[in-house]
Amino acid sequence: MDARSLRIGNASGFYGDRFSAFREMLEGGPLDVLTGDYLAELTLLILGRDRLKNPASGYAKTFLRQLEETLGLAIEKKVRIVANAGGLNPAGLANDLRALATKLGLSVRIAHVEGDDLVGRADELGFGQPLTANAYLGGWGIAACLDAGADIVVTGRVTDASLVVGPAASHFGWKRRDWDRLAGAMAAGHVLECGAQATGGNFAFFGELDTRRPGFPLAEIFADGSSIITKHPGTGGAVTVDTVKAQLVYEIASPRYAGPDATARFDTITLEAAGTDRVRLSGVRGEPPPPDVKVCLNRLGGFRNEANFMLVGLDIEEKAALVRTQFDAALEPRPAELVYTLARTDHTDAPSEEQASATLRVSAKDADSKVVGRHFSSAAVELALASYPGFFMTAIPGDASPFGVYTPAWVDARKVPHVAVLPDGPRIDVAPPDETLRLEAVPEPTPPAPLPPGPTRRVPLGRVALARSGDKGGDANIGVWVRTEEAWRWLVHTLTEEKLRALLPETRALRIHRHVLPNLRALNFVVEGLLGEGVSSSTRFDPQAKALGEWLRARHVEVPEQLL
Repeated sequence: MDARSLRIGNASGFYGDRFSAFREMLEGGPLDVLTGDYLAELTLLILGRDRLKNPASGYAKTFLRQLEETLGLAIEKKVRIVANAGGLNPAGLANDLRALATKLGLSVRIAHVEGDDLVGRADELGFGQPLTANAYLGGWGIAACLDAGADIVVTGRVTDASLVVGPAASHFGWKRRDWDRLAGAMAAGHVLECGAQATGGNFAFFGELDTRRPGFPLAEIFADGSSIITKHPGTGGAVTVDTVKAQLVYEIASPRYAGPDATARFDTITLEAAGTDRVRLSGVRGEPPPPDVKVCLNRLGGFRNEANFMLVGLDIEEKAALVRTQFDAALEPRPAELVYTLARTDHTDAPSEEQASATLRVSAKDADSKVVGRHFSSAAVELALASYPGFFMTAIPGDASPFGVYTPAWVDARKVPHVAVLPDGPRIDVAPPDETLRLEAVPEPTPPAPLPPGPTRRVPLGRVALARSGDKGGDANIGVWVRTEEAWRWLVHTLTEEKLRALLPETRALRIHRHVLPNLRALNFVVEGLLGEGVSSSTRFDPQAKALGEWLRARHVEVPEQLL
């Protein structure tokens, strides 16, 4: 272990990630800190519904079970643990962790961070009456807990990157205005936050790597804020410039990556290979954070249901039209939202029945559970002997299920409490930043000269470009990058907003923002409103836009032959 660095690992990228990752990371090699990211907008909605049933719940129960198996190992190896598994109830999780330690006969100092939960002040802040309202706190509360000697720090909704920023700031004694150092840790935290996505998981060129069981990533953070992204030796997957870049462009917007600790300029990041499974991340410039912090609001939006009709063989369009006519007539009252989507996955003269099949998906949403509940399901089932030839469904629709609506909001950082509750009980108020920055758009850099004209071939974009996509509330992002300077000179001039609309017809009526990241040879597109009111309520086929980038890579474009 390099005494000049702080080794921070990650063992969870979402609530439901690999259960054994905590043990794998503790046993796999030296670490100073092990983090776990359990929260997303959808997770907070799930925890909010849990809290309605039981006010003592509201945290990620998986984390407690993981520590039941590994807490003794963490203490033995002197690894401190920082996780946002506290969700809506970090104090409750901290208390249950103390009870667990007592049960296991272990001595451990546990702290927590609170203040993010604003649901009790929702009216005062103009949020109405949401189910959950959580501000994104920064890393200084975590740092205060670690400074006080905590072995475990659990938080509510802090930014994902703050799980790394807090430990780094504590270890190196960074100050609140060390913007470049803080920004470097933010970038490393962004790489680690989604676990195995940084080590080959969900990677566009997956055929180049052994991705059967990727290990989880870690970062060696240095005092200047630079880092080495790596993984434990002998674990699966790989850490390469491209796997790190894939995570850097995931779920971002402007090159100004704003957080409550600092604003990291992603257009200044430099990546370079530093050995096998080692990538150096450096050069990150930092700026003050914005004066407002983001707030995640979740509301119960109503109820939904879905039916999938399989259409096989000939006359697919006519069969779908018949179902629509019959179903519309049977649905009285009609749901507030009814969406028919025909996926033509059928092949002509197909060698198997499945390859001859298309799917008609019917999604319904309404404020009244009865309208989209058994009434909807019965209307679908009753067509079984009275509709198109070859009628069958993938599954019988069930009862209606509730869905939530996610809305982002912003509130003055000075109105959000940020409290570090130390291991022995003292409470420390963490002050908001004393310097902030009104964020403005980063001017698009002057692009390099285009490639000279030459012969082209019509091939999938993915022959030369990699991509990763994801959700930003109701918006979607697609990061696209290439490996060589020649390919970059082609991509930056070819893949415009207009070209993206042409390649992805679903985006044609939507507002698109293109951001250029020349250091990464990457473009980031933000598509506003593609996911409607967010993941939980979206009726889109791919509600989190996880495969949007792969659809883009599959589209055919004219590519210069010299790049092929």
